[in-house]
Amino acid sequence: MTQIRGIQSIKASQPTIEGAGVRLRRAFGFREATAFDPFLLLDDFRGPDPAHYEAGFPWHPHRGIETITYMLEGQVEHGDSLGHRGVIGAGDVQWMTAGRGIIHQEMPKAGEGGRMGGFQLWANLPASHKMMPPRYREVAAAQIPRFEQGKGVECRLIAGQLGGEHGPIQDVVTAPLFVDVTVAPETSASLPIDSAMEALAYTFEGRAEMGNASSLATVVDGSIVRFGPGDVVSVRTGKVGVRFLLCAGRPLREPVSWRGPIVMNTEEELDRAFAEYRSGTFMSGPPQDAL
Repeated sequence: MTQIRGIQSIKASQPTIEGAGVRLRRAFGFREATAFDPFLLLDDFRGPDPAHYEAGFPWHPHRGIETITYMLEGQVEHGDSLGHRGVIGAGDVQWMTAGRGIIHQEMPKAGEGGRMGGFQLWANLPASHKMMPPRYREVAAAQIPRFEQGKGVECRLIAGQLGGEHGPIQDVVTAPLFVDVTVAPETSASLPIDSAMEALAYTFEGRAEMGNASSLATVVDGSIVRFGPGDVVSVRTGKVGVRFLLCAGRPLREPVSWRGPIVMNTEEELDRAFAEYRSGTFMSGPPQDAL
């Protein structure tokens, strides 16, 4: 029997500054390290003013996580300690598994009218994979399947499985679902989600009602929703449509020790990571002074 997921929490994303002075909005992060398990952080870096983002995110380390960058407009030039260099633009995805250690940079570039738009999601790695070899995937917009999940419901499936379709990013440790959903005005949508997964939605255009009969709420641009148990996410629009990110994953239920760009399971592991970074033995790749 189908169970529609209720809403456990809903809140607005909050303005913050990251990198070398990039102004963005954070949907959730450090203070909610276990609430969205297996996800750790979601940043919304949409904006019309290049002065708010052009300083970018210069070289910095990661360990113990995966970072997923999804672009809507503008570009991000990137490079890492494995020798990868490139540019991702509108509709493209960069999925980076930091594993035991990687150092990278991300430098935003303006699109039409000076606008920049996109999101970065952090997914935790289980203790058994914290020190796996780092790896990198770049997916062009044309490779991402676009399909209807019912009339007036368009999905762009980046990772995971939905409606018999499979996202192009495979072999991810936590096997998450990551999908960009657009629901037309005056439309109802039912999106199946594995009941073993925790699910969240981040709205970035329009408005809609989400939840079930006992916990129905209106979500608007910049709202992050954490869903309760069930196997279906229900969405209903009125005179305007809605567009949102839908993410789901099986919770790790492991201790989280988090300091800056590194997330491990214990404080001792964090201390070791930063000591290795200072000594130049942190990453699998060229020495830090080569950067």
